[in-house]
Parts: sequence; C-alpha cells; structure tokens
Amino acid sequence: MYDDILVPTDGSKGVDRAVEHALSLADKYGATAHVLYVVNTSAYSTLPADSNWESITAALEEEGEQSTDEIAARLRDSDVETQTSVDQGVPHKVILGYADDNDVDLIVMGTHGKTGLDRLLLGSVTEKVVRSSETPVLTVRMVEDEE
Repeated sequence: MYDDILVPTDGSKGVDRAVEHALSLADKYGATAHVLYVVNTSAYSTLPADSNWESITAALEEEGEQSTDEIAARLRDSDVETQTSVDQGVPHKVILGYADDNDVDLIVMGTHGKTGLDRLLLGSVTEKVVRSSETPVLTVRMVEDEE
C-alpha cells in the first residue's frame, strides 16, 4: 500500500510522535521513509540586504541536517530504508513538491492543534499541506508536554 512515506520535520521534539507512526507504517509495508527539513526562506525575506544571509542559511541547514540525521538513525535502527533531504523555500510548497517529485504515497506530519487566532496569525504548515496535497496526509497530534 505504501512504498514511500514522507516525514517533514521542523526539528522540534513534537515530531517524535509523527516519526513513531511513520516508522510503524514503513516497517509494516516495507516502505522507504523520506525525512525532509525545510529551511523557511520566506521567514527571512524581510531581512536587510546587507545581512549575512549565507551564514544564516548555513546555520539553518546545519540544524536541518542534524535533525534529519537523528530521525534517520532512529528509522534505520529499525531496519527502515531512509532518505534525508534539507531544502530551502516556503515549507508547505517544498513539502508538496518533494512528495510529487518522489512519488510519495503518504505524508505523516505533526500538528500543534492550535485553533482560532493562534492558527490564523501563525498559519499552519500542516494545514496548508492537508488542504493542498493530492497525496494522503496523516496528521499526528503532539501531546501538550511537547508543545
């Protein structure tokens, strides 16, 4: 049923529950798990032109590499074939593009469960992916301790 499962991560502890679900499904179906970290370049679009964008990007990419490597190690310890990627762009667009480009069968994402004004003001990458994806999306609610 699933050959390729995408697990986007933002490096937070809350993604652990989504990883558990992805691991269980990948193990059951013999799927490859794709772990993706997106450096959100839209969040830094208002920086002054003279700011050192390259050093900021390098630091964020290093954080992404560390995050994807930690998750990949967990998956590989359970004998799940794993691929990692760190990309730049608008997170939900990069996630959707990655899913299309890699023929992903399922996207597994954590959600903070924000409602009302919090969600409106902050936006939700998960919500944007759910609303726009042609690929099925499994959302996993983070527990309050992890928020």
